[in-house]
Amino acid sequence: MDLLWGVASALHADPECAFAEHRAAALLTGELRRAGFDVRQDVPGLPTAFTARAGEGRPTVALLLEYDALPGLGHACGHHLIAAAGLGAALAAHAARDGAPGTVLAVGTPAEEGGGGKALEAEAGVFDEVDAALMFHPGVHDWVRAPLTAQEQYRVGFHGRAAHPTGNPTEGIDALAALIELFNVLAGLTHRLPEASHVQGIITHGGTATNIVPEYAEGVFGLRAATTGALDDLADRLRTAATGVAQATGTTVTVERATVRYEHFRDSEPLSARFAAHLSRAGIDLTPPAPGVYLGSSDIGNVSGLMPAIHPFVAIMGADGSDHTPEFAEAGLSQRARGVLASVTEALACTAVDVLADDTLRTAAWRAHGSAPVPAH
Repeated sequence: MDLLWGVASALHADPECAFAEHRAAALLTGELRRAGFDVRQDVPGLPTAFTARAGEGRPTVALLLEYDALPGLGHACGHHLIAAAGLGAALAAHAARDGAPGTVLAVGTPAEEGGGGKALEAEAGVFDEVDAALMFHPGVHDWVRAPLTAQEQYRVGFHGRAAHPTGNPTEGIDALAALIELFNVLAGLTHRLPEASHVQGIITHGGTATNIVPEYAEGVFGLRAATTGALDDLADRLRTAATGVAQATGTTVTVERATVRYEHFRDSEPLSARFAAHLSRAGIDLTPPAPGVYLGSSDIGNVSGLMPAIHPFVAIMGADGSDHTPEFAEAGLSQRARGVLASVTEALACTAVDVLADDTLRTAAWRAHGSAPVPAH
């Protein structure tokens, strides 16, 4: 446990943001190499991603390690604890495997905070032939699963025609006015959207001078929805609204996805129940999330669409607190956080061993997922 707390503390003291987590990746891969894992950093375009493999063949259980920090806030989302717990669980599961068939796979997943490292890794095939993906997230609740929505951002650009607003105003086509009208149209949609769906936009370009009718205006719109399908519907509404505004104002419009899409999280009830049972031995009892509460989005959603996955929340501070705050960053070095790290690491390791050893559990997890495992090559 001293090793894991040392790793967590070192990461906390040296925060690195999305896609720049070079020292964090070096620290984690160094520990995995020392334990005999085959470490590779060969995910195309992701120099701070890595995989570390021990064993061979199926079944394969993946422990996911996050380690990116927040700009200006450091580890105010607890990723230093996620990394340390994933590391410890991988080491313990490998030791418990003791030469038995199967593979323990530690996956370093950079840039959860906006870059979508797991989504990019999934596209690159990192999670092919994996039977379960396990991680936890520190929080302010003890919840057995994460109510995480689907999310993506779109860049909308209106093109008009510049003119002098006094000298020849009728020659101008005001792109900024069109963008503002889109905001008004979207505001009118709000009360008609399903639960957990919303659109939040900002203006990123509104013109260059007050004495020029803006010929170009641009906004970025963040879309969230309870499911990935609902997100598709919301994106269609955005495109339809933007096209209608362009037709009404005489502008032209482009609508382009601006970020990696985060799919909604699909919890594996069989695996989450097994993890919760292990964690309860440490006196931490997990409950379902509060109805109607959604806690943002994460690229674990993209992984959970491919295979059974878990992403429980375990509290390191009271429910009146919040992550992404200086107070949460401070709580990440508390004695409570240290105790949570020890308990969660053991529960993750036990669940990983169960995945490797228990055919019935794996079958139940895949059946609940609604798909079949990818055959081994």
